[in-house]
Amino acid sequence: MKVDVVAAPALVRAAREDAGLTQRALAEAVGLRQSNIAAIEAGNRSVSADMLERILVAADYRPALSLRDHATALKKLGAELGITNIRVFGSVARGQDHHASDVDLLVDLEPSSVPFRLGAFKGESEQLLGFGVDVVVDRGDRPGLDRIRETAVPL
Repeated sequence: MKVDVVAAPALVRAAREDAGLTQRALAEAVGLRQSNIAAIEAGNRSVSADMLERILVAADYRPALSLRDHATALKKLGAELGITNIRVFGSVARGQDHHASDVDLLVDLEPSSVPFRLGAFKGESEQLLGFGVDVVVDRGDRPGLDRIRETAVPL
């Protein structure tokens, strides 16, 4: 996961609240004081990328949270690259994702879109979300594609 230290206050709070942790419980899990977590969440204390990563791992910051916060930007990115009908499947769609999970996306590729745009979408999506992204194009009858279609949910 690539963490954005500028977004640390919102990331830490979202991860902690999603995990149902108090500031004290999260601080203990990371080896900090509760006041440090409070200061980070308030934006009054900067945090290194390494420390932010430790905090997010301890709070099990999930890809679903990042996807929720960046859905509009992801749709816009797709539209710019000729990628439409973005759907989520896998652990994120089932609500079973964890910090180590990736984001699985099922997409339509406009006929006029050139193949390299799919790679650009994947790379920029990973940068935007801070998690690995797998992209499957909804085309043809490959094994397993019917199951993906059945379980995919709109972004």
